[in-house]
Amino acid sequence: MDLTLTPQQLALQAKARKFCDQVLLPRELEVEENGGLPEASRPAMRQAVIDWGLNAMNHDQVDGGQGYSIFEQTVVNEQLGRTTNGLWTTVWQPAICLKYASETQKEKYLRPSCRGERRGCYAITEPEAGSDARRVRTKAISKNGKYRISGEKWFVTSFNASDYIILHVHVDDDANKPTLFLIDRDLPGVHHKRSPHFMHTYAFDHAELVFDNVEVDDSAILGEVGQGLELTKDWFVEARLQIAAHCVGAATRAAEVANDYASQRIQFDKAIREFQAVEFMIVDMATEIMAAKTLMYRIAWEIDQELDRKLVHARASAAKLFCSEMAGRVVDKAVQILGGRGYMRENPVERLYRDLRVDRIWEGTSEVQRAIIGGQIKKRGLGVYTDW
Repeated sequence: MDLTLTPQQLALQAKARKFCDQVLLPRELEVEENGGLPEASRPAMRQAVIDWGLNAMNHDQVDGGQGYSIFEQTVVNEQLGRTTNGLWTTVWQPAICLKYASETQKEKYLRPSCRGERRGCYAITEPEAGSDARRVRTKAISKNGKYRISGEKWFVTSFNASDYIILHVHVDDDANKPTLFLIDRDLPGVHHKRSPHFMHTYAFDHAELVFDNVEVDDSAILGEVGQGLELTKDWFVEARLQIAAHCVGAATRAAEVANDYASQRIQFDKAIREFQAVEFMIVDMATEIMAAKTLMYRIAWEIDQELDRKLVHARASAAKLFCSEMAGRVVDKAVQILGGRGYMRENPVERLYRDLRVDRIWEGTSEVQRAIIGGQIKKRGLGVYTDW
């Protein structure tokens, strides 16, 4: 069995690494110091993504994307994950559910998004609804061919960089009719409530939005009425695999920084890596990264083989769970090795420490991933995860 990356995959990996080093990393302190990526810096960043050919890597070329396979996307996202402050989000990947858009919707939303002319954000979480999507209270009441949407959404990531919203609601307040709507940000009744501050300093915001009788017609429905949860699951699969890749990249950078520091830091007349306590931390970091990367690459490759949709969802949960928890352990060791320097915000391991904590929470907590995995084992047996 040959698991070697092809020359094309290696070239793509090298390009993504170079882009991260030359374009993203120099912006890290700017984002940290300004509490986000300043408006003035966004056009240059957008153009850089296009110039490097990394825009919309997850969509077909016919729609203006790069047409990368899932495995290729994972290779790229791993390298982008090396940056801090969520700067990987500047390399936009329009939500995969947009591939189910009508031709009119593709022309209005998907293709401009692939070109970087528009951007959408995904709104599903609410004050009383997170992992349990049936508790969503945002509703679209149908009357005379129109829909009036009312409700509140939390944690709408990158709202301040977006001009439309992919909104998960219940049509007619019926939990059996979960539906996605494409909502232009400037429609009457769309209100930005606030953008709270979080532990990490992210390139864009995580907004709270209120929808007050926003009126649309059925041309705003993405897919079909009642198909919202199914399409959201597709988005979760994509997002969870992205998180896994970002975590592997972040853990690798943290390990590199710690390894270099341990080789240069002299105490008691020798480099601290010569002390077994430090050496073993580095060994554990490298081993965990290797295990996570192997799992992630396997699952990405399997998805490209067009496995059963439910199996893909099940295994993406395993990748997200393991990689996010692995990254937390690795970056904690990196901070410990760097000591006081690892606690300084000017140091990337400190920023990674704050950045990575959310990866065990958003797009499904670790506990939700375990529930998904446990449910699959009950239904299908251990072989879902243990067979090759």
